[in-house]
Amino acid sequence: MTRLSKRSFVQLAGLSAIAALAAIAGCSKKEEPAPTPAASAPPAASAPTAAASGPLKIAFAYVGSVGDGGWTFAHDNARKAVEKQFGDKVKTSFVESVPEAADAERVFRDMASQGNKLIFGTTFGYMEPMLKAAADLKDVKFEHATGYKQAENMRTYDSRTYEGAYMAGIIAGAMTKTNTIGVVGSIPIPEVIRNINSFTMGAQSVNPKVKTKVVWVNEWFNPPKETEAAQSLLNGGADVLMQNTDSSAVLQTAGKAGKYAFGWDSDMTAYAPNAHLASAVINWAPYYIKATQDALDGKWKGGTGVWWGVKEGAIDIVSISDKVPADIKTKVETVKAGLKDGSFVIWKGPITGNDDKEVLAAGTNADDKFMGGINFFVKGVEGKVPGGEKK
Repeated sequence: MTRLSKRSFVQLAGLSAIAALAAIAGCSKKEEPAPTPAASAPPAASAPTAAASGPLKIAFAYVGSVGDGGWTFAHDNARKAVEKQFGDKVKTSFVESVPEAADAERVFRDMASQGNKLIFGTTFGYMEPMLKAAADLKDVKFEHATGYKQAENMRTYDSRTYEGAYMAGIIAGAMTKTNTIGVVGSIPIPEVIRNINSFTMGAQSVNPKVKTKVVWVNEWFNPPKETEAAQSLLNGGADVLMQNTDSSAVLQTAGKAGKYAFGWDSDMTAYAPNAHLASAVINWAPYYIKATQDALDGKWKGGTGVWWGVKEGAIDIVSISDKVPADIKTKVETVKAGLKDGSFVIWKGPITGNDDKEVLAAGTNADDKFMGGINFFVKGVEGKVPGGEKK
């Protein structure tokens, strides 16, 4: 993922380009998944970047603070993993709270002017600013999280957050007493809609009576709004909450109300131990390490994209509470193993939308193009996707 968008209003434009979103795989962020001029420089992937004179300089642009406990925290942990893996072969830096707006382009160009040859933009809303910078800075390698547009020296990467959402849903379906679960949604883009649906489908796999309520905050990180949305869901009868936002506010709100919730993006157990059922986490380290190795080896190529999940070690569900029944823990582990070896498919027909129309036929597995364009709620999710009637 997420992020406007995982994460900015720019993402909403992506919704009108369903076919393009399919290339996400692949976004989330949470639904669907450049800096200094050097005109005479060779193509980005033509030769090893790390010169004998010094380490490969790598920069990360973060949409939030490294202390957010969620999305940005997870990316920064992966940056540290790169440092640990490569030692003095690399030198990393980051800029926090970079807006998803035109100013992001200035940040990318500044990073390049400081000698960074590999730059990661970690949220959907950086897509257009990064493309503009990349067009001028051919000697810099650009990596964009959760987007779908690529260039000769820019590629995309994303994580299958819906897999974590589905596993969390299994737990939610078993733990709810009211048969009503809730999701605090960030931006109504395919990434997020996909996660809401997958969470619901996971819950229904153990409890067919489950219904899901959604409250949108239209931001990726806004703890006060997230708190208000969580409380609204609790007031509406939901007793287990999940979020596709970046802070721990939803979990903390559930804790204060004596209800349950999940961590998202990172392990959030410490924020509300009694309320915490599990955390659906993203591990960006495997991809960041691969991308860095590609650059060091002169094998980095733009114009491509990856969408990694449980199979690649990018998605997991961790710190499952002792309150969760043993048989449900076993089911989660079985699903996780199936996702890892490919024997389990979450989006397999028949699947029906909440308007009672079939969206995926029996015996059909959704491909990444389908997944990248999801703009509907499955049966069991209340309400309509904002703007869905226009898509």
